[in-house]
Amino acid sequence: MDKPTPPSEQIRAHVFVSGKVQGVGYRYATVDTASQMGLSGWVRNLPDNRVEAVFEGSREVVEEMIRWCYQGPPAALVKDVVVEYEEPEGLRGFQVRRVE
Repeated sequence: MDKPTPPSEQIRAHVFVSGKVQGVGYRYATVDTASQMGLSGWVRNLPDNRVEAVFEGSREVVEEMIRWCYQGPPAALVKDVVVEYEEPEGLRGFQVRRVE
């Protein structure tokens, strides 16, 4: 039988947000919100008009940030949020990245 996961466990969520999420300040609102919440990671626009983000932190805070992604900033119109959980990499800080 597995032990319950301790609430302070560090997790990593790789998130893809679709809808009207580019040109509405979504990336910068994500940086502000994630930074205020103490999360590490990054966010960027993708060529297919989605926003991609990675959040690392405690399970509770990462899950709260994922809930925020469904709303985003006031001008956004989010249609879908896809979340993939990965092994944390120990990122520090939160930044906007550019697509290579």
